[in-house]
Amino acid sequence: MNRRNLRLVKIIFFLFALNSISLALYFFSHSKPFSNLHTRNPNPHSLALNRLPLTENQPKLQTHQRFLKPWPILPSYLPWSSQAPEVGPRSCEAYFGNGFTRRVDLLRPETTGSGWFRCWFSETLRSSVCEGGALRMVPEKVKMSKGGEKLEEVIGRSEEEELPDFDAGAFELDGGQRFSGEKRELASGEVLDEFVPEGEVLRHTMRGLIESTRIVPAREFECHEWIEEPTLLVTRFEYANLFHTVTDWYSAYVSSRVTGLPNRPHLVFVDGHCTATLEETWKALFSSLRYAKNFSGPVCFRHAVLSPLGYETSLFKGLTEEIKCRGTSAQDLWNNPDDRKTARLSEFGEMIRAAFQFPVNRHRIERPVSGYNVLFVRREDYLAHPRHGGKVESRLSNEEEVFNSLKNWISNHRDCRINLVNGLFAHMSMKEQVRAIQDAHVIIGAHGAGLTHIVSAMPKTVVLEIISSQFRRPHFQLIAQWKGLEYHAINLNGSYANPQVVIQKLNNIMRSLGC
Repeated sequence: MNRRNLRLVKIIFFLFALNSISLALYFFSHSKPFSNLHTRNPNPHSLALNRLPLTENQPKLQTHQRFLKPWPILPSYLPWSSQAPEVGPRSCEAYFGNGFTRRVDLLRPETTGSGWFRCWFSETLRSSVCEGGALRMVPEKVKMSKGGEKLEEVIGRSEEEELPDFDAGAFELDGGQRFSGEKRELASGEVLDEFVPEGEVLRHTMRGLIESTRIVPAREFECHEWIEEPTLLVTRFEYANLFHTVTDWYSAYVSSRVTGLPNRPHLVFVDGHCTATLEETWKALFSSLRYAKNFSGPVCFRHAVLSPLGYETSLFKGLTEEIKCRGTSAQDLWNNPDDRKTARLSEFGEMIRAAFQFPVNRHRIERPVSGYNVLFVRREDYLAHPRHGGKVESRLSNEEEVFNSLKNWISNHRDCRINLVNGLFAHMSMKEQVRAIQDAHVIIGAHGAGLTHIVSAMPKTVVLEIISSQFRRPHFQLIAQWKGLEYHAINLNGSYANPQVVIQKLNNIMRSLGC
């Protein structure tokens, strides 16, 4: 090798070595996902506002707790709260998320230099999304079972044991160095009556949490652990029932959007329920999940958001209060604003599908080569919670006969290809259930919680509900209406359905789809 080539090889080797060293230094310096710099930001919604340097009493969290899932891009997304125009009371937007516009400051950060707390009140829903910073939870002052156990381990445990009872000081706010004197209440009963009213809820746990909150001097604000990223605090009641859990999911999603969280928050269950199948979706929707009693000592949150109870959402209130809204596309609302239309449930349904990493941008093919999927949602016996006997109340006494009749009719149907899907949801994971709903062109089922999954249905999905005389309730008709889905019902005299009536109804629906 001549001198010129040797010199060239040396130069290439040197550049390669220099590049390798540069890359190593880069990745080393970026190995920690967040800096410990003391940052200040006047925007209270910003994650940076409440990021203070860790001290000896504030040990670092495990690495996995420092990462937050990003919000997915949703076709039906429209701006929320501070980004949106003023929302009229009792409008569809006020009912379905963007009505939390009245700000109530209970503790200002400029007063304490540390802790803060405020609520966003909805005149329409008569409830608040509340949030605070430098908030400490003392698990031993929250009286309830541990939570998160396997169902088989807690058979027979009462619901009373699982719901939280807050002692004074169960939650505390850092009053700062200037705060002197005794601990004091965050809010009086009169203030809570106005902004966190009990309404029809017999045991309002979110109000109980705020009632327990005390403002304390900085010298008394000691933490065993700090959660640096935004965290949702949620109390569930009927946690094993899909309909009621969907109201909780929706409330948690709305709370995250109303408070302008830049990423999907962590989640803490402030209840003592055991694990349930529905937790799979909680974990998919949010960045992490823990139970309040699973913390080993006092835990402090830089930014905590208190999600309203599911009973306070439009999904539940619509059962007793007329909400005259119809679902439409976000594009339609963007081009033609209308107070009587909403795309929020479509946005939420897309959020659930995206959380399970299903595509949300695909369009349904008018005449699918693989055939039309007809999903029959079944009701099966299963053990739901510690007080459940394992038997599900029948809403359709001849469900098996109806299913087999549909199966026979479809096997002889020659006009187009139809795939009958046996929706045995009790034996399917939540991801499999959402996939079945997403792929369905028609969803059939007796009145029951499983039909709540239609919140995740694709546009132009048709819903056929079979309703016994004992269960004439509007749950799924309303969800279909608020999503803009075509809805049909077969009202029974009793709980027996004539299979030929169901077949005829399905035949008419398939013809309308071009089959």
